[in-house]
Amino acid sequence: MLAEIRGLNEECGVFAVAGHAGASEICYYGLHSLQHRGQEGAGIVISDGKRLQYHKGLGLVHDVFTREQLESLKGTLGVAHVRYATAGGGGLQNVQPLVFQSHHGGLAIAHNGNLVNAERLKEQLEDEGAIFQSTSDTEVLAHLIRRSRSRTLAEKMANALPLLKGAYSFAVMDEHQLVVARDPHGLRPLSLGRLGDAWVVASETCALDTVGAVFERDIEPGELLVIDESGCHSQRFISKAMRAICSMEYVYFARPDSDLEEINVHAARKRLGKRLAEEFPIEADVAIGVPDSSISAAIGYAEQSGIPYEVGLIKNRYIARTFIQPSQALRERGVKMKLSAVRGVVAGQRVVMIDDSIVRGTTCRHIVQLLRDAGAKEVHVRISAPPIKHPCFYGIDTSTSGELIASSLSVAEICDVIGADSLEFLSLEGLQAGIGRDASMPQCGQCLACYSGHYPTAIYPSTVLPYEKQ
Repeated sequence: MLAEIRGLNEECGVFAVAGHAGASEICYYGLHSLQHRGQEGAGIVISDGKRLQYHKGLGLVHDVFTREQLESLKGTLGVAHVRYATAGGGGLQNVQPLVFQSHHGGLAIAHNGNLVNAERLKEQLEDEGAIFQSTSDTEVLAHLIRRSRSRTLAEKMANALPLLKGAYSFAVMDEHQLVVARDPHGLRPLSLGRLGDAWVVASETCALDTVGAVFERDIEPGELLVIDESGCHSQRFISKAMRAICSMEYVYFARPDSDLEEINVHAARKRLGKRLAEEFPIEADVAIGVPDSSISAAIGYAEQSGIPYEVGLIKNRYIARTFIQPSQALRERGVKMKLSAVRGVVAGQRVVMIDDSIVRGTTCRHIVQLLRDAGAKEVHVRISAPPIKHPCFYGIDTSTSGELIASSLSVAEICDVIGADSLEFLSLEGLQAGIGRDASMPQCGQCLACYSGHYPTAIYPSTVLPYEKQ
């Protein structure tokens, strides 16, 4: 994917295992398969039944962990995390899982998503004497758990979670058990699998496949799952709400080999490409996709239109990740370092280039120029999703409309900015039909807020702690 140079990034990936003697190694391979969800930092926490041991650091998974470090993390229970910073910013203190110690024992928390009322809750907790170790919104849950007077970890979480507003998939662990939960709308994915007698939880099913686990089911929105020596136990911590899984998971974030709530991501992207060809046909000689996330849509576009699919752009997989570059100028130069046009494919041809999104427009402009420099006679851009006009508050780093070119410019104006011969975006109806989440499915809801501006939750709720109402 080109998330790191396009300015569109998912916050993180969560992985956990319970009941496996090689928990640290299972977590390591699980994180590798979720690396696309976060490249800033990684961490693994393991319990041997008596204490929590952990290692985490900045960088990619293979840079953070050595064989010796993994072998030192001995135990059968583990929680792991890869992170891209949105809420709270960067720094080692925000790399997850966050680990806490008290006279009650240890606690480790991994979180995918973003809490829209975190700052309000932080202020209240600090007024009551809480001291935060990080600037991450995730730490709010630890303080709410600690303040609960309930007896078990599951009961404490069941009391705390309804106070949180926004997107969250949590994996929380103490020395003896794993507790996982998903927000009432199911904005972020979370799946459950079996690996022999062990249980595995992951943000995407591709991670289950990597470690050899068999998919059991998706964690339900509003569900709290407790996994301990006695087995796996499910309960609800809140009544059902409108289901609204993030549509960008299907369009861009998830790996093509993952299944999200019974829908294969690659198949969904192909359908988006086919629908795009139906809505906006064009006379062209070759159809190409921007690697990696747009390849599936480009194949679908080619199949539907009859235009031959070709590999017109090559991704250099060994160049340094451009998201760490400190300036926009270097980010833009990183496009040429990361992508190359195949002159033998595009020279003298009318090219239709399929991409999944235009955020700021800078990267798309540079890719169009790459194709022209390689001799393309015409470059027509087709986007397999509607224009992103509204910021996301649920874990994607587009927090203001000013970052989004489609919030202020028309399609024709964006076309001029990127220098294409034509530009079209898939319709909202086409997106919903292409993903395949129709009303006949019990889990049909999607979050379309970045396209429509209609959010499934209040964005700035004034949630108060229970004792303030007394």
